[in-house]
Amino acid sequence: MKNQPKFYECPQIKKHKINILKNGTLLGLMLFLLTTLTSIAQNQAYWIHSDYVKPSKQADYEQVSKDFVEACKKYDIKDIDWVAARIDDGTYLSISPIKNMADFDKNSLAPLAEKMGDDNFRALFNRFNECYDKHTDYVIYLINDLSYMPSGLTLNTNGNDYRKYHFFYVTPSTSRLVSKNLKAIKDFYAKKGIKEEFRIYHSGFGATEEFYVAVISAKDAADYIKTSDEAEAQYGDEGKTLFDALFTSITRYETKSGQMRPDLGYTAKQ
Repeated sequence: MKNQPKFYECPQIKKHKINILKNGTLLGLMLFLLTTLTSIAQNQAYWIHSDYVKPSKQADYEQVSKDFVEACKKYDIKDIDWVAARIDDGTYLSISPIKNMADFDKNSLAPLAEKMGDDNFRALFNRFNECYDKHTDYVIYLINDLSYMPSGLTLNTNGNDYRKYHFFYVTPSTSRLVSKNLKAIKDFYAKKGIKEEFRIYHSGFGATEEFYVAVISAKDAADYIKTSDEAEAQYGDEGKTLFDALFTSITRYETKSGQMRPDLGYTAKQ
């Protein structure tokens, strides 16, 4: 991940732990970590690094991103993988799979700094830092039981790099109900054999708000609209009732569009 701090230094996590300790017990912290480990075991976790790139720096950011990828390839950097996406508002995402909690304590870029030399390494990331005034990190989980991909659950949708994101924001008191409503929609899609597929992710620690997000892949915006319209035509009263229940149970809803950027991602050689 580009120029990110070690996750245990993340202010949100540190604040959470401090608040638990101030309450006079380690039980909360133990439950917090146990829940995290359980989530990782049951559903694939991803580390999301978001760079909020200035409009005037989009081209510069993409160039330094490509230079960064080339440096990783040149020096054959191991134990680091990410896919990249660009949201239409200019936010760039680096998405890395998390194997276990030990990944949070790794400095996977240390070998790159050593092989490039500290001066060249710092110069590379100084170019990144000129492109934005803010970047964030958080964890998100791909929820298998809520996702609908009859063709096989995967992020690698070759030829379908367009992305539509549907964000459903929740509170601690409504999260379980929203999950139940999303499961009902997934089951309805399966029963109807609807062609539109989606992956459901749930925000984890480090996120500023709790949310579920449905991610839909398509060839382009026109293809997304066509598939979405075809799905909606199959809803009938039952489908509309299910979606009404979902939207009644959330606190906020928003959509974003984006594009996967294979040219800005990196996969280590095995």
